[in-house]
Amino acid sequence: QVQLVESGGGLVQAGGSLRLSCAASGRTYVSYAMGWFRQAPGKERECVAAISASGERYVAGSMKGRFTISRDNAKNTVFLQMSSLKPEDTAVYYCAALERAYYSVVYYDPNEYDYWGQGTQVTVSS
Repeated sequence: QVQLVESGGGLVQAGGSLRLSCAASGRTYVSYAMGWFRQAPGKERECVAAISASGERYVAGSMKGRFTISRDNAKNTVFLQMSSLKPEDTAVYYCAALERAYYSVVYYDPNEYDYWGQGTQVTVSS
């Protein structure tokens, strides 16, 4: 029902910033819970940040204070603002959507999500 397209990845130096965007199709977007996940080589896919359909936010502990998730429902877009980037942040970052979500609940488990974008590479050099 929904297609997700990420953009904004790239190569940055440690300490730099990037803003990832995820554009979602579908008129039911506003009812979806959304999340950002990342996967580095040899590691499990992990939740970076998540946002409920009603705007409640979660950011993983290691990224609190550096990453911020937000959504602009008028533009059907979810953002991940990343600052103070570290080499260990290097990964493929994926946007995900959960269609049948409780309105005010954020979801951290990637297995709960219904739709995924293609991923965008973020590389942080030292």
